[in-house]
Amino acid sequence: MALYFTSINSGSNGNCYYIGNDNEAVLVDIGLTCKEVEIRMNRLGLPISKVKAVFISHEHSDHIKGVAVFAKKYKLPVYISTATLKSSRLLLDANNTFSLSHQQHIHIGDLKIAAFSKFHDAADPYSFTIECNEVRVGVFTDIGSVCDRLITHFKRCHAAFLEANYDAQMLESGKYPYFLKRRITGGHGHLSNAQALELFINHKAPYMSHLLLSHLSKDNNSAELVENLFKNVAGDTFVKVASRHEETALYYISNKQDTPEVYSFDPSLYQPAQLNLF
Repeated sequence: MALYFTSINSGSNGNCYYIGNDNEAVLVDIGLTCKEVEIRMNRLGLPISKVKAVFISHEHSDHIKGVAVFAKKYKLPVYISTATLKSSRLLLDANNTFSLSHQQHIHIGDLKIAAFSKFHDAADPYSFTIECNEVRVGVFTDIGSVCDRLITHFKRCHAAFLEANYDAQMLESGKYPYFLKRRITGGHGHLSNAQALELFINHKAPYMSHLLLSHLSKDNNSAELVENLFKNVAGDTFVKVASRHEETALYYISNKQDTPEVYSFDPSLYQPAQLNLF
């Protein structure tokens, strides 16, 4: 069984990632309005009925803006740590809200979601991998520094959303105040292009087929710069920047006889009736 994945949006203006198989899917974070997520999923031909749960990485507004409305409208369970829920002040259905903990594994149908803690300036932040039929997609954003946990999970992924937030030189010479620059670079902020590139070069699995560079800074990075930086060392791995303005294409990977089969398409090239993959 295959995994399909797309970035609904990625950036400080809102984050939302879709990962699922033929029968069920999860959203990691909903930092856009419910209506905007609906519009973008519809453009991709993704029925919301496939979404069976929402996982929240941390309480910053660009990750939770649409959670309460979306979860209530579609009666979806929300997995969120106790500290994150308290800090977020989200009004969620207590009977359909479930706690997260470090190294926890949750089964949603045939999907297995692994949650593990990360370095970020939030109450109790998590990264996730989503697995089906031994194929794994990682969501690794809002990370202050690379730790052994991140390396362990990254090196097992067939595809990943990986933060490449800022170019160090652009940040240092840019307009941000000193305290904000130190927050970003201080080990609990965001990953630089160089940090993400080092992780990719040193720990990429030989079977990694897709890398979606995520959560790029609007002011301190360049999509062209970072995409070229990674493509120069990517080999057979497809590299694309996840936009802060629109959804990416829908990507697909399966594991038939231990040989991943990969596929991607641009929905703009197809009529809506042709987009029903499920």
